[in-house]
Amino acid sequence: MPKNTSIKDIAAKAGVSLTTVSIVLNGRSKEMKISEAMTEKVLKLADKMQYRPNQFAKGLRTGRTNTIGLIVDDISNYFFGCLAKIVEEEADKIGYTVMFCSSENNDGKSRQILNMLMDKHMDGYIIAPTKAMLPELEKLIRQEKPAVLIDRHYMELDSSYVTIDNIKGSLDAVNYLASKGNTRIALVTNETDQLQMQQRLEGYVLGLKKNHLPIVQSFIKKCAFGLSDVQLVKEIKQFMLSVEGKIDAVFFTSNNLGVAGLEALYSLGKKIPEDLSVICFDDNYLFRLGAPGITVVSQPIKSIAKKAVEILMSQINQKQFKKEHVVLRTNMIERGSVKEQV
Repeated sequence: MPKNTSIKDIAAKAGVSLTTVSIVLNGRSKEMKISEAMTEKVLKLADKMQYRPNQFAKGLRTGRTNTIGLIVDDISNYFFGCLAKIVEEEADKIGYTVMFCSSENNDGKSRQILNMLMDKHMDGYIIAPTKAMLPELEKLIRQEKPAVLIDRHYMELDSSYVTIDNIKGSLDAVNYLASKGNTRIALVTNETDQLQMQQRLEGYVLGLKKNHLPIVQSFIKKCAFGLSDVQLVKEIKQFMLSVEGKIDAVFFTSNNLGVAGLEALYSLGKKIPEDLSVICFDDNYLFRLGAPGITVVSQPIKSIAKKAVEILMSQINQKQFKKEHVVLRTNMIERGSVKEQV
């Protein structure tokens, strides 16, 4: 296996000291009065010799590794995949790399990967947390380590966070369905203590009350986290059979539930929106490609990611540690999945 190029190799090739090479590679040539000719010579040699800095060693010298740890539920999920891509793009603009990890909403795994990232001395952390992470998160905050929570937060944790107004998003969904004459609205959500999903349920109930519609417990289906795609489709299919003929609309509280729900409905031979109006919290590529397209409560993914990076870099660079709480608004995207009831 070929040996990695070191600054010692570059110094020997250039005929200069290790200090000179280090100054040039750290962008301090002008400050230390290194000539432009020498700077160009060292940089060209570094490029030709395929020099790659040892970030860990650099971190020991500077106190920084120029890396951000990002923990999400599932990197393959549309929402988190898009968010991770934007976080990576924003970090790249300022010379940072991102280490991605998926917690899969598994308490043991979530704690393990957070501890792993902490051991690697990331400069900062962007985290979609699970409740099991609270001891580690409290430690990060107590030590004033740069960290921003996304998608959800915990009331007992004095942390920076970027979330959305989940209650208002769900309320908007129910209001929209009701405005089209739908009066028997079912809900498919997750069985979880995560704040964002509790708030979406709260918004649904609030929407029914505001539109003077009945709250029917049998119209609410809660699916366990961690089910396989096949299991999820099976559970939703059974639920749809149990409410067949009793509902005129269904609201899915996440895009993965929506995708599974559509598969369940199609397997039952249901036509959208002729047989049932459908709306979903979160967008997905599939919701745009199908016929009809699925009306969604869309999250401002780009704004969430950019704001999280902005707050994190502010914490990394500032001497006084500041907490920020940001709650963004959702946006309704109308497609063809909601029927105007006569």
